[in-house]
Amino acid sequence: MNRCFSLQHFSAALLFAVGISFFGLPARGSETAAVCTKAIPEITFSNFSPPFKDYDYFQNRRTFPFAFNATSFSLLNAWWLAEASMLVYADETYVRRRFARAGLFHLRFFNRSSTQCFVASNDRFAIIAFRGSEIWKRGEPFDPRRIFADFTTDIDLQRTEWYRGGRVHRGFKTALDLVWDELKSEVETLQARGLKLWITGHSLGAALAVLAGDRLPDVQGVYTFGSPRVGDDQFQAVFRPRTYRIVNYRDIVTRVPPKGLFRHVGERISIDAQGRVLYHCNTFENQPDPILTDDTEIDEPCREHTASHATNLIPRSIRDHVPLLYAIYLWNELAVRRDVTGNSFTKPMRR
Repeated sequence: MNRCFSLQHFSAALLFAVGISFFGLPARGSETAAVCTKAIPEITFSNFSPPFKDYDYFQNRRTFPFAFNATSFSLLNAWWLAEASMLVYADETYVRRRFARAGLFHLRFFNRSSTQCFVASNDRFAIIAFRGSEIWKRGEPFDPRRIFADFTTDIDLQRTEWYRGGRVHRGFKTALDLVWDELKSEVETLQARGLKLWITGHSLGAALAVLAGDRLPDVQGVYTFGSPRVGDDQFQAVFRPRTYRIVNYRDIVTRVPPKGLFRHVGERISIDAQGRVLYHCNTFENQPDPILTDDTEIDEPCREHTASHATNLIPRSIRDHVPLLYAIYLWNELAVRRDVTGNSFTKPMRR
């Protein structure tokens, strides 16, 4: 049963009189005064690949507005940007409508070959969201061996020089270059108006968000979801943007390319086996990667060694990469937390 917490205080008599259970009356201009956790869906062949057009994006957005001035990790912003990075898998018309409902009425779509990027903005901030790749499509036979091969064996390991030092994944840099000139021009226009710039993406989109964040000036924050490693140790050393790398438990993409050649950047935020958000867990960068099979016991500092609700049909490491789960887990953590600072939920307390 979902847990609901009223954000406004009403007397029991009033609640009884209007026949409302668990929910307070909505504040003027808001959808609802209640915050409910969402059920975790069973991930099956029919729903593990985006887009997710039945999902209610940015629900309770007026109750929890984006904290565009935040200068440290914000759970609220993590939820917003997880939904944005999931939304941009959909077509342009659908994405435009959903961003507009969230108060981001200006939208630019950059589409060059294999790279797609949306820039959604209002008069205060802009979100750059890169679309991830689709290594499987709905309706195609599910073949775990092919998916593992795509992520591990066949991945392009070639590196190339980066503008600010170090070397980065050649394929990621090439993908960003396809839209760079147009994107840079749009960003310059937005920043000239004083807008705060936020960058996000899931999977391949996360890798492009990392590179764009390092290449653009005055980025307020970068949030990535299920990001692969992007550059070498020198790139890691010179990387400058304020970046938060959210990792859902065994997500396979976060373990490639191999760390002997590539390194992660940013502060790690982990989601454990039960969907709880943990801050500043030890990263895997100083530990050997486990064998990625569903029955492997992984000795992780952040792991709770209890049963999981994961389906037996889809390997856990692939299931944990699904962007829908990132969005729901972050929303549920937001819903159950009660320590609010202004409009921003700060770092999760579990360590």
